[in-house]
Amino acid sequence: MQKTKVLNLLIPTLSVLLAFLIGMIIILCLGSNPFQAIGYLVKGAFGSATNFGNTVVRAMPLLFTGLCTCFAYRCGVFNLGGEGQFLSGAMAAITVSLLIGSEGWWVTILAMLAGTVMGGLWGLLPGLLKTWRGLNEMITTIMFNYVAALFMGYLYTTALREGSVPQTAPVPDMTKIGRVFPDLRITWGIAVALVLGVAVWYFLFNTSKGFQLRAVGFNQTASSYNGLSVKRYMLAAFVVSGAIAGLGGACDILGTQFRLISGYGGGYGFDGVAIALIAQLHPIATMIVAYFFAVLRVGSTTMQVGTGVPTSVIDIIQALVIIFAVAGSSMQYLPKFRAFMLNLFEKKEAVSE
Repeated sequence: MQKTKVLNLLIPTLSVLLAFLIGMIIILCLGSNPFQAIGYLVKGAFGSATNFGNTVVRAMPLLFTGLCTCFAYRCGVFNLGGEGQFLSGAMAAITVSLLIGSEGWWVTILAMLAGTVMGGLWGLLPGLLKTWRGLNEMITTIMFNYVAALFMGYLYTTALREGSVPQTAPVPDMTKIGRVFPDLRITWGIAVALVLGVAVWYFLFNTSKGFQLRAVGFNQTASSYNGLSVKRYMLAAFVVSGAIAGLGGACDILGTQFRLISGYGGGYGFDGVAIALIAQLHPIATMIVAYFFAVLRVGSTTMQVGTGVPTSVIDIIQALVIIFAVAGSSMQYLPKFRAFMLNLFEKKEAVSE
């Protein structure tokens, strides 16, 4: 068991190192110093308190969508609708904050609850199509992403449009989620994400219901024979994962973005899928990988300004991390590869003794 845990940790670590090695070779081929470029990347993410704050802010929505994917995949359902559920939560939150006719902390709580419920409902729809009609959830969840994006367009161009500009009015000042530090953009939404991540980890690995949910993900047939309601657990996984993404959308719109505009939330859902897969579907590791992705995104701008290396190189590195991590995870299930790695660990232990 301990060797399996080490192997699960080793694969994403090696994936990151190998991806950066290839990225540095690409930077060298472009005529730039790869070590200088990595230095600017780190400086852009951690070089000042402001940069650090921007990295945390960029990580927050990725934390929620990554946890959304992690929870659903643990039950064996492939929820690719994290982006639509994230947007539905943001839409519900800003609608409540603008139309309730008041402002204050209680409106913030109400808007966050509305976002969570709306995200859960957006996850419920493909869940019902999966459990009742047997439709492929990968197709339906992707389609619901488009529906959510189009409905958001209706809100910021028509129903909640502010003047002649295609955007909604901003969230009222007294309804915004407060900042942890006055001079940084970090809001209490990141605290919600971290607490939620620990809660998801505890539920999945330290409760009987979490064990049963994971059992359904491992083998639906065996779970059914042992008396578990497979459809009920699958439906619950859709709802809970959608609620997680919806809460993320509410926290982001109330604490960081403040208004709906064109292109808002684009890519968060699929980044969440990649993050969860790299993290081996472990909630704590998912939060770490989400922050790593944010470091790449924020630091790449400084790297481009300082060295002229295009930000697309960081996209290549990010893609390589995903490819290597998924390939490594798949190789774990090959008997010969698994036996080779376990024998390697045993030889190292023998040498150390």
